[in-house]
Amino acid sequence: MHRRFIAMLCLAPAIAGAHDVPTPAAMDAQVARVMRDTGARGLAIAVIDDGRPVHVAAHGVRNAAGDPLQVDTIMYGASLTKTVFAYTVMRQVDAGRFTLDTSIADMLPKPLPSYASADIANRYADWTALDERWRRLTPRIVLTHATGFGNFGFLEPDEKLHFHFDPGTRYAYSGDGLNTLQFAMETGKGIDVGAQTAKIFDELGMSRTSLIWRADFAGNLADGWDENGKVEPHDERSKVRAAGSMDTTIADFAKFAAALVRGDGLTRESRQEMVKPQMAITTASQFPTLQPELPPQQRRKDLAAGIGVVVFEGPQGRGFFKGGHNETTGNTLVCVEQRKRCVAILSNDVRSEAGFPQLVRFVLGDTGVPFDWEYGTR
Repeated sequence: MHRRFIAMLCLAPAIAGAHDVPTPAAMDAQVARVMRDTGARGLAIAVIDDGRPVHVAAHGVRNAAGDPLQVDTIMYGASLTKTVFAYTVMRQVDAGRFTLDTSIADMLPKPLPSYASADIANRYADWTALDERWRRLTPRIVLTHATGFGNFGFLEPDEKLHFHFDPGTRYAYSGDGLNTLQFAMETGKGIDVGAQTAKIFDELGMSRTSLIWRADFAGNLADGWDENGKVEPHDERSKVRAAGSMDTTIADFAKFAAALVRGDGLTRESRQEMVKPQMAITTASQFPTLQPELPPQQRRKDLAAGIGVVVFEGPQGRGFFKGGHNETTGNTLVCVEQRKRCVAILSNDVRSEAGFPQLVRFVLGDTGVPFDWEYGTR
């Protein structure tokens, strides 16, 4: 044991100094190459080093008129919202409102399946077909994507959520899982998720970020390009949804990424919960959500679900990441714990995603971030 400990101490400095963050000019040139190679029209990037933003830049255009994409341009956060929501949940855990292992049954005044209305289904999800296993749901199970749900209930034949496996037994990505926890917080605990995230954004100086559309965003926002180069207008999302309603800017999101990698605003215990391996990942890729599990001998040992992020082990030690995607959006956040380094990318052109692995490696070096698993068969 003593020899192993000494060997680790000897190795640590070599790993820590293995890659220097490139100069801003070099990063700008690399972004230009990625945009040229992928055909992407707009991409914004932020680099965090030692827990501080050291480079924030926007490249390309924000709409078909050719208006420039800027660091304060409103862009769709997509599923990066899930990490912000997880951070918000951990703040409530720190405040003693509930624990990660509190049953949703203990948060709600009525059984979850009894909440049946078109308004609830449209805003959150439809739980009316769930069996008694809903009582096993907890914030930890939800935030590690182990609910047993598919991604969204509206994708089911009857447009209702169903259990495809017992809660807490495996990873399968579910946006409606997070919407379910949001409902339990708002309805059972009286916690306004939109207001709580707004408080966090205010604390961090994120003045142009919100989980619901704001009229003042209209003057400088990004439309998006799909894989065929077709432009789609920016969606003005009128409901707070934990699964993905955030609008933000690269300048603002750099502040959140820096706070998260530093652990600001959370107790030490809650920050450790977010980035420690919580749930084994047993599938070849993240999507499709309900794909079969791999045989044990084929499963990756370097991946696990954290709280609102995926945790990985690589050449630079532990890291975590989260992506965000729709037809016209490609986003990613990759952080390495050892030197509190992150790369955040927001793109209003989904074609840019093909260049993310190259771009992140250029900035951070070889981290081991599992882009092959993240994008899989997409």
